[in-house]
Amino acid sequence: MPNIMQGKLPKISRISKSRDGWKTKAKRRGAKVREARKRAEANRKKRAADKQEMRRLREKVAALSKSLEVQGLLPAPPGARLETRTLCVLVVVCCIVSFRSVPRILRLFNPLLGAAVRVPHFSSVINWTLRVGVAVFNGVGRLLDYPWVAIMDCSITIGTRKALVVLRIPLNIFQSKQEAIKLKDCECIGLELAPSWNGELVSQALGRFFDRAGTPAAIIKDGGTDLTKGVALYCRQNPQRQIHAIDDVGHYAANSLKARFAEASPFKRFIEILSKGAARIRQTNLAWLLPPKIRSKARFQSITEVAEWARKVLALLARRGRAKEGSDLGKARAAFADLSQLRSFLAHFCYVCSVTERFLKLMKTNGLNQTTYRKAKAVLSKLPQNSSVRSRLSAWLERHIRIQRLLNIGNLPLPVSSDIIESLFGTFKTIIQRNPQAELNRLIYVLPLLCGDLSPNRIDQALKDCSHSQMLQYIEQHVPPTLRQQRLRTLRNNLPPVPKTGAFPSLESG
Repeated sequence: MPNIMQGKLPKISRISKSRDGWKTKAKRRGAKVREARKRAEANRKKRAADKQEMRRLREKVAALSKSLEVQGLLPAPPGARLETRTLCVLVVVCCIVSFRSVPRILRLFNPLLGAAVRVPHFSSVINWTLRVGVAVFNGVGRLLDYPWVAIMDCSITIGTRKALVVLRIPLNIFQSKQEAIKLKDCECIGLELAPSWNGELVSQALGRFFDRAGTPAAIIKDGGTDLTKGVALYCRQNPQRQIHAIDDVGHYAANSLKARFAEASPFKRFIEILSKGAARIRQTNLAWLLPPKIRSKARFQSITEVAEWARKVLALLARRGRAKEGSDLGKARAAFADLSQLRSFLAHFCYVCSVTERFLKLMKTNGLNQTTYRKAKAVLSKLPQNSSVRSRLSAWLERHIRIQRLLNIGNLPLPVSSDIIESLFGTFKTIIQRNPQAELNRLIYVLPLLCGDLSPNRIDQALKDCSHSQMLQYIEQHVPPTLRQQRLRTLRNNLPPVPKTGAFPSLESG
């Protein structure tokens, strides 16, 4: 009122500016409120959809678990300590994962399963798995229903030891299937560690294995001198058992190819071209053309893959016309420039390898009997009459068909491949993973669990049959101290003594 009386009225522009400011703030505030309401509504819908999806997944998992429980593939609903242990062992063996992965998997699936499964430490998973492995291995008995063959092999030296493994396969295995032998068809009956193996040690180990598991009709082995001498010595010392020795067809075919091509100058030149060409394109855009790895040891075990690569690359390089500058074809021709000079040799090499591959596929998939014998003869007839590979494989075929007849098993196919034991070693390496000081230790008792069909009921029974103290005692008797254990014991003994804890009398200051 005093301002009006004195004639000091507010300007219209100031009132308009203030009103526009209020209006702008109101619009901005309203926009924020509407945006917040939209976000809240979207979040509410998303939470509702997530709850519905979680409910659907839980119902699906419950239905699947119930069906698997009915089939005997899963234990009862988890919650008890025994079921948790069984589930952990099943995850390791069936999923082929490392021990450290099991607790993470359980934590991931706990909310989906809708049950509070106690997540153990990975060391507990190791101990449970080893208890089952020791119990299953010690539960091996004699197979009286059918004759069987033994497959034996030594692992590579890991650390300071090698493992000798013997598997058992019934001869009627091909009656119910027309495919190669798998790990579920086998049973581990022999497992020992040693710094090295020779004929005498192998023969003694076979005596211990067969005294417990019975006598096989035949033993399948590769061409290693230690295994060959060991089997020959065991058969000579036990003539009453009448065991036949079968040479693994894969190793025998590889040795045949090695005898034919290893010292040939075109083959050496071919390997040299591959090595230099691979070095040129390894870290370029043409790396997709890299040849298969050329192994220094057992090179001819996978030489058919190299031959197939060479056949395809020759077809690629033989395209008509001049390659554009900077094109992939031009770079490939530059990297493998001298490969076309070996075209005639590579054509013969690839053909021999392809015929050998067909022969191996027939023997490994179907075994050896009169039917597959005639098919194998037809396959080998594709090779030239004077081919050394054909003569060697034909001699192997004749020798082993006589063994099949001597066994008096009728037309039952005779297994002639030891690839399954290589698959066992590969699966085992996947589980134990690599470590800075790799060596064969107590984890080798995982190997018996990878063979055969391991059911939850069998795991439960094995955990009851073998306690933790029994497992430790058995492993201490059969597995020597590892390098890490030796190092810890030695260094611990040389450490200065640590004063004992407790109440010590205080020293009075003078």
